[in-house]
Amino acid sequence: MLDRIGITATSLCALHCILLPVLIPILPLMGLSFLADHTWEHVFLLMTAALGTMALFSGFKRYHKRLYPFYLLYLGVALYWIKHDFSESVEVYFIIGGASLIIAAHFINIKLCNSCKPCDEESCSA
Repeated sequence: MLDRIGITATSLCALHCILLPVLIPILPLMGLSFLADHTWEHVFLLMTAALGTMALFSGFKRYHKRLYPFYLLYLGVALYWIKHDFSESVEVYFIIGGASLIIAAHFINIKLCNSCKPCDEESCSA
């Protein structure tokens, strides 16, 4: 369930980042100008990373003992985090790349957990 929440949160974050340039003029009228702040993005990204870590750790500990979903998650978070260091013309690629890696980490975790349920611990840790 945490993986599905993580996928949803990451998708919403990517949608927010992609649509924000279009919505910036409207946000103050709606009392939502704080959504255009980089601090808000970083807080939401850290919450997404924490949620992702909990979801992946749960699967790691209970079922599959694989680390690569964590690598994908943290690489995706890093791409998101540094997107503001580059020109606006390439930010969308960082957003899509970061979101894709985070979502892939969750999907892989789900797949590993589902494929490892019937196996014994010895074959899962191999």
